[in-house]
Amino acid sequence: MSNVVFSNRYKLKDGVSVPDFLLAIEQLIKEHVSKQKGYVSFQLLKEDDTWVDSVTFETMDNLNAFLESSQSNSNELSEKFYSFLNFATCKSTVYSVEMSC
Repeated sequence: MSNVVFSNRYKLKDGVSVPDFLLAIEQLIKEHVSKQKGYVSFQLLKEDDTWVDSVTFETMDNLNAFLESSQSNSNELSEKFYSFLNFATCKSTVYSVEMSC
């Protein structure tokens, strides 16, 4: 089975501190997401005022377990990260990795 990528596209709330946002997402990834079963990698991308983050897991089962856990077990790190997001602009997508070079 191929890896899966969970991708989120969003804008930040007006007036938030980008350095504070970057610190919050770094802490969330290092202290929580990267410790989840099947975690492979994380990327944060930006174009103008639009941000995209993507986390790769080994399998869809790993991703589903992570998503279920995240929805039922909110933590301080995720709440801090979410506080920066403009949720009206959020869109999430799941991709299967078909080729990686």
